Amino acid sequence: MKRKLVIVMVGLPARGKSTMARKLGRTLELDGVKVRIFNNGELRRKLDTSENTSSSEFFSPVNPTGKELREQISRMNIEQAQAFLREGGEVVILDASNVTRERRQSIAAAFPGMALCYIECLNTDEEALEANLERKAGLKEFRHLTPEKALESFLKRIAYYESIYEPLDTEPNRILVDSFDSCILQERITEVLPYYDRIRDIITTRVVRNLFLVRHGETHYNREDRIGGDSDLTDKGRDQANALAEHFNTIRIPIIFTSNYKRTLQTATPIAERQDPCSIIALPEFNEIHAGICEGMTYEEIRKKMPHVAKARGPNKYRYVYPEGEGYKTMEDRVHRGLKKVFFLNNYDENIMIVGHRAVNRMILSSFLSRQEEEIPYIYMPQDRYYHIQIDPHKRIFEMVAYKSTPPAGGLW
Repeated sequence: MKRKLVIVMVGLPARGKSTMARKLGRTLELDGVKVRIFNNGELRRKLDTSENTSSSEFFSPVNPTGKELREQISRMNIEQAQAFLREGGEVVILDASNVTRERRQSIAAAFPGMALCYIECLNTDEEALEANLERKAGLKEFRHLTPEKALESFLKRIAYYESIYEPLDTEPNRILVDSFDSCILQERITEVLPYYDRIRDIITTRVVRNLFLVRHGETHYNREDRIGGDSDLTDKGRDQANALAEHFNTIRIPIIFTSNYKRTLQTATPIAERQDPCSIIALPEFNEIHAGICEGMTYEEIRKKMPHVAKARGPNKYRYVYPEGEGYKTMEDRVHRGLKKVFFLNNYDENIMIVGHRAVNRMILSSFLSRQEEEIPYIYMPQDRYYHIQIDPHKRIFEMVAYKSTPPAGGLW
């Protein structure tokens, strides 16, 4: 008979707990484990449609009404989790902040004799945290507030949690996770836990539900064979952007990540306009290679005016660096950092879209395909098709899809 397991998430809001919980739950489910997530925030929003509980004051430790309701919600989810385990469930994930020892002790008391595993999520990357806070402030529960007031309210909510936060220290079977880097910082396991090897693997493995990797539409510089710059889309490029928008019209895209350049934003805008809602987040990490003194030149001009550049770049394009500029190798770290931001900001069960550039998208794709570095500058990156990527512990899908093609079978969309 399989042992049952209770996974207790711990951490401040916006630190990636729910994304980690969904990642754990979905993967264990694919393994055939009977698992269910019990999220306190979702239950709170379901019980209160008046938006009273979205107020920062609801989370004040000195607000007796708010504290009692929060405890009641916790008890309700614990009772539902107990019922699930009695009825044949094998793993429950209690997804909440659970920042006090008192709360964690009450959870342990509710599951006597059962294995518990505490997972505390941290994020020390300030840029990613700031972007995540801004996104959280745009959630449905803050729709009655301006973006500025929503962010202010959410930050105050976090401050209340910080004032009572007691990190894991005495609890058995605890794991401290950096949710931005998907790595285990510390672990202390005092007993043999069911599914523990699998849990460690899930925590440290990138899982991609659906990633749509798009290159921007045609630009004036593309038409003239010029490199770099910040050119606008041509009429053809705008048509390509509209075709993309039509293609993804029935595919939920909650966030589109772009670079800071106009051509990616102009490609993403019509797609976002057909989603409800959809945010566009521009990441400088996805800016195209800066060609230094060669910015804005055509390849023919480089061959004629700077033959030493053309000659030096030919033997090893991946490691070549443009004078006063970049190369594939030198932008490797920033592109990978951008990907970490994408996966931290995106909920595990949501589709992801990146609208990028030819060289940047080659770098992104190579991180999934494990291509040799000398092959990366030659990966095909057209403007009338996109790459669809799906990775989980059971399968990997990489396919190139034309804009107007019929969505593939298999429930990926």
